[in-house]
Amino acid sequence: MTAILKPGTDWATLYERCRAIAPEAFAADRVLNRWGGEWRADGEPRTAHSPVDGSEIAGPPMLDGPTAARAVAAAATEHRAWTTVPLDERRERVRATVRAWGEHRDTLALALVWEIGKPWRLARQDVDRAISGVEWYLEEIDRMLDGRVALDGPVSNIASWNYPMSVLAHAMCVQALAGNGVIAKTPTDGGLVCLTLAVALGVREGLPFTLVGGGGRDLSPSLVRGPEVGCVSFVGGRDAGGRVAADLADLDRPHVLEQEGLNCWGVWEFDDWDTLSAQIRKTFDYAKQRCTAYPRFVVQRSRFDAFLQAYLAAVGTVRFGHPLAVADPGDDLPELDFGPVINAAKAKELHDAVAEAVAGGAVPLYRGSLDDALLLPGQNTDAYVAPVALLEPPRPSPLFHAEPFGPVDSIVLVDTEAELLAAMNASNGALVATISCDDADTAAQLASGVRAFKVGVNRPRSRGDRDELFGGLGDSWRGAFVGGELLVHAVTRGPAAERLPGNFPHYTLRPEARA
Repeated sequence: MTAILKPGTDWATLYERCRAIAPEAFAADRVLNRWGGEWRADGEPRTAHSPVDGSEIAGPPMLDGPTAARAVAAAATEHRAWTTVPLDERRERVRATVRAWGEHRDTLALALVWEIGKPWRLARQDVDRAISGVEWYLEEIDRMLDGRVALDGPVSNIASWNYPMSVLAHAMCVQALAGNGVIAKTPTDGGLVCLTLAVALGVREGLPFTLVGGGGRDLSPSLVRGPEVGCVSFVGGRDAGGRVAADLADLDRPHVLEQEGLNCWGVWEFDDWDTLSAQIRKTFDYAKQRCTAYPRFVVQRSRFDAFLQAYLAAVGTVRFGHPLAVADPGDDLPELDFGPVINAAKAKELHDAVAEAVAGGAVPLYRGSLDDALLLPGQNTDAYVAPVALLEPPRPSPLFHAEPFGPVDSIVLVDTEAELLAAMNASNGALVATISCDDADTAAQLASGVRAFKVGVNRPRSRGDRDELFGGLGDSWRGAFVGGELLVHAVTRGPAAERLPGNFPHYTLRPEARA
């Protein structure tokens, strides 16, 4: 089959569609920042390339530090005005925003395809989750705000590129619904156009959104330490999160810092291999570029032969490639598990890590090939990585102790329950984990020893939506936990002696442990 780009899905057409929808936010040659009540052609646009085919796309407009400081000060002025807006009016403006998101759902989703490489199904799902999640808060917000008031300053959001809608834009709407002004830093690795369009639609409805592009080094003094900021919300890796935590160390400032952890799937005294094989296939969604991905399997040595058969059956069915490639113009967009990783640099990092691990003694159990990918003839493939599975990566390898954020699995063999738990806790805390075990009592005992916020038994855990709580243990999370009412409580003020559930320097409080 010779594939072609689906007509009408090219980048130029997408960008012109965004300009037609929100001309105030998109110039012919650049995307604008929004602060001080205006869309501004400030900041130097950085060159950007789509991971899909390496072609040039719109890059983030990078502000300098002094301009960012002025933007934060202006956001604080907007915040003060917004805190006087009654809840019913805030609710109607947020409702109108998500209604507009629904109207332009496919444009937002197509931007996610080009900017961060999401397959069409997952891109639309990201938009849909943002919409349905905010709609749920619109119905539940009254009880969540009982006895609470807005913060003293706007919420400052610094988020990774992988979920611009269902994590970042969703949180921004909830923060505004709770009575706060909102600042967001455009992710520098992708999601600029999607997030800008979502913000533009919210601004039209009167939401107090500030959107600025720039590097963390230039913007952090204002977005993290700026005296006007009421709360810092961060989603990203441990290195960047650690720098944000250090900047906050001497400030008594509300914060939510979601960081990565090595999420592990343990297999112990287990024999339902058909179920596990189907579950393993699903772990490859979006090339494992999500905070709740499972890149590590810790397997009982005596079950390894059966596990390997189930694993190979799953990974051999994974479909990946160009998210917009079709055989005929009238065909639907392809059903893929994943497209490219976020950029060529990340692909090289993964290839190098695999080569280093194998050189250090890891055993390659599976290596996929780009020959199996759905690609356009002659297209750039620098950001594509086929699935790889390694047995026993050496301890010095980053694949042993850190999340690869790509379709690279590692498998570790153990002989005792104590070894299983030690291997599953290799990163000192994680967001999610799973135990596959046929005996319910043994599974519960093992799950209690895993340092993850959510531990599934014979099923994967995810971030969750609506009323489901979310957080992390150990180094994977700092600050208040979120999800359900906790997301609202994290960005509002309650009683003076309140201790929010979360992972703080002086205490860790699980939601179920509250009095």
